[in-house]
Amino acid sequence: MTAVLTTLNLAVERRGSWATLGHSGIDKRPVAHRVMARHEGLEGDLVADRRVHGGPDKAVYAFAREDAVFWEQELGREIRPGNFGENLSTTGLDITGAEVGERWAIGEAVFEVIRARKPCRVFAGFWDVPDLVKRFIAQGAPGAYLRVLQEGTIGAGDPIEIIERPGHGVTIGYLLRALTTEPHLMPRFLDAPQMLPKHHEKARKWLATHPQETSAR
Repeated sequence: MTAVLTTLNLAVERRGSWATLGHSGIDKRPVAHRVMARHEGLEGDLVADRRVHGGPDKAVYAFAREDAVFWEQELGREIRPGNFGENLSTTGLDITGAEVGERWAIGEAVFEVIRARKPCRVFAGFWDVPDLVKRFIAQGAPGAYLRVLQEGTIGAGDPIEIIERPGHGVTIGYLLRALTTEPHLMPRFLDAPQMLPKHHEKARKWLATHPQETSAR
């Protein structure tokens, strides 16, 4: 199956008591036009709280429509593209199995998979599902934040080509598990030079405090 950017989604400002700053860009909706992917994010996208969103290491967020099906069945309601707060809704792409450092060519742009999405209370509030954070982590398909390595325009219908895969085996799904429920997995981070320095530091600290335990490396 060919991997495709099914929809390209930009934020519509939403306000609510659940929003950290009183407003949020978590509600993203499909647009028909092509958009320029910049190193800091997509042109025209709203990032409300830049302390925790946006910037080079969270420039773009991708989520697979195949994983959305689980939540439609779990919650008994339709979840449209962009409702996870994702900029890129994809089909035919295993995002959970993507390795940190994996590179994708979409349209004129090139992206690098850099980190898993850890859900927050804003996400839970937006969906009005109080225990969503716990359930999202347990389901284990968090989507991925991407860096923009090569700026360019992208649009719905563009094919997605995996142009580089590092081969270290530290996937988005593995990263989420290690950072949440299975910290003993963190030493494997050191086998992946593409990972963020703070994640390498977490791995070193875990090893320093568990010298007698068998690591997952």
